[in-house]
Formats: sequence, structure tokens, C-alpha cells
Amino acid sequence: MTALDLANDAAAQCASLDRGAPLALDTEFMRERTYFPQLALVQVADRAGCILLIDPVSPGLREVLAPLVQDANALMHSASEDLVAFRHALGVLPKQLFDTQIAAAFAGLGPGLGYQALVHQLLDVTLAKAETRSDWLRRPLSPEQLAYAADDVVHLHAVADALTARLGAANRLEWALADMSRMLETARADREDPQPHLSIRPAALLDRPAQARLRRLLLWRELTAQQKDLPKKWLMDNDVAVQLARRPPSSAQALAALLEGSRSAKRLQDAIAEVLEAPMSDDEATMPLARDGERTDKTRLKAMQAVVAERAVALDLPEGLLCARRHLEALLANPEWPALLEGWRREVLEPPLRRVLS
Repeated sequence: MTALDLANDAAAQCASLDRGAPLALDTEFMRERTYFPQLALVQVADRAGCILLIDPVSPGLREVLAPLVQDANALMHSASEDLVAFRHALGVLPKQLFDTQIAAAFAGLGPGLGYQALVHQLLDVTLAKAETRSDWLRRPLSPEQLAYAADDVVHLHAVADALTARLGAANRLEWALADMSRMLETARADREDPQPHLSIRPAALLDRPAQARLRRLLLWRELTAQQKDLPKKWLMDNDVAVQLARRPPSSAQALAALLEGSRSAKRLQDAIAEVLEAPMSDDEATMPLARDGERTDKTRLKAMQAVVAERAVALDLPEGLLCARRHLEALLANPEWPALLEGWRREVLEPPLRRVLS
């Protein structure tokens, strides 16, 4: 088995795929030194058993791949990063998505289940793991790499069929499909978190001006990392961002000392200083604040968690899949219903949670 590396060869073989049925898709990518995943291989399998390993690095292959992916009713496993790779490298996303990791969670097999474990559990097939951390950008790819890559799609049709049957029997298919559709739409929207400081635990110990500086730094880091295609941690890790926000350096020399561990950040020292020195905006004066756990209304939070636990048992779903603690904390701090709990979750959770909040 070889990766298709000629545009005309790939075009001819892609044309032979049965595109009327779902296509199993997967990618191999590298991301250690970049912000965006570097697409290194695309694996495709149709229901008839045709398997293609397509090399997107070769000239002309992206033009072949883009329409294939864009038109696909895709079967994928844990697709979020693969979707980012498709969007960045090809500028397209599948028209529909069935994610077997999401389906497995709704089918009662456990949240976050890996592909190898899922294939073994459903099909009693053991897959090799030796190439998990392989260098997928090297050429030529080894026979072991190609076999590993093919395994990632060859079983997806059977896995999706088994999960669809289980979800239908449990009356959970519609809920699972809604979550899959949300994942695809999130990738399509490509929106960054406007309140990144809320996910930084030490931020809760900062006052509003310091949290505003932290939010500003994190938003700057995200945008700059994208523009320069660098890992965010190469620019500034969270600990340094919190330290700068808590007590902005009083001089250029002090700032340079704090940025000593990052050459990328030192080169951008003037931009970081501007971010720290900017006056608080009207938006920052009203932005949501990270809350100290000690000041959380623990009694009501526990009561809300009990509601989630009871509903999860009644629905035979993992609590984390139904509702995460952070969503409860957000609802406790702000009566507006969280966007991530819209749809079927709102139907089953809002009435009992509102009773607790009232």
C-alpha cells in the first residue's frame, strides 16, 4: 500500500469511490512547532472497501482533496482536530459528520473513548499503536505507517453501524447527531473564546483590572500565534501571563527578565508592553470575572450537581456528557442559559435547575 502522490492518480481513484454513501475519513498531522496542524496524510475508505491514502503534501493534491472532503458525509473518530486540519489546509469541511467517539459516549461505552479501544470493544479487533507518535511529514512513509493509517478508516463503517444500532435502540440517536452537528458548526464558525481568562484557574484570585489585563494578554497571544503560526506556549505560557497581569513590570528591563524563557515573546516585548499598558475598555469594565471557588455558592452548586447526577442516571448518560461543572458555575454566576447547554440538554435540565436557582 502506498500513499497516492500524483494528482492525476489521486483524481482517478477518488472518482472511483462510492460517494453516495458515507465516507470514512481520518488525517495524520503534525502540530509540535506550529499553531495550525500541518496536514500530512488523509485516509479515505468507502463502504465497498476501497481505501485511499492521499498525500496532501504533493503538488496538486489539495485541489483533489478539497471537493472530496467538502462533499463528504463523513464518518470520523474524535474529529475536532481533524476538522481544524481540513479547514486550515483545504479551506473546506465535510457537509455532514458522524463522530464515533460522540456516538460511543451516548451509547453508554464511556466518554472520550479512544479509537483502538472502541474497535476492540465492538469488533474484537486489536489495532497496532506503534505509530501513534510517528513523524508523518517524513517521506517516504514506511509500510508500518501506511498500515497504521489505513487501520484508522478501514473499521469506521462497521463501528458506525454498530453504534447507530445501539443509539437507535436506546432512543439516543437524535441527541448524538445534534452534538455531532454542533461540533461541525463550531469548526465552521471558527470563533475564538472571547473570555479566555475564565478557564485559567489562578485568574479567580485577581481583581478586575488584573483579569482585564490577563484577558487582553490571552487574546493577543491567540491572535499572534495564529498570525505567526506558532504554538501559543512558545509565545507565553499561562503562568507568565498571570504573573504579568497581576503585577505589570515597571520597566522594560523587568519585562525582559520575565520573558527570558521565550525568545518569541522577547522579540514581541514592545507589543506585550502595549497590551499591559492599555486603559480598561468599557467591555472590560463589564466582562464576566473568573470566580474564586471559596466565594462560590457551594450549597446551590451542590444542589445543581445533584440534579445533573439524578438526570444522568435517569437518562443513562455520563454526568460529564450531560453537563460539565463549569456550565453550572456559569449559570450560577449569570442567569442567562449557557449556549453550550442549548437543544436537548436545555429540555431535560432547565426546569429542575431553575427550581434550584429560584
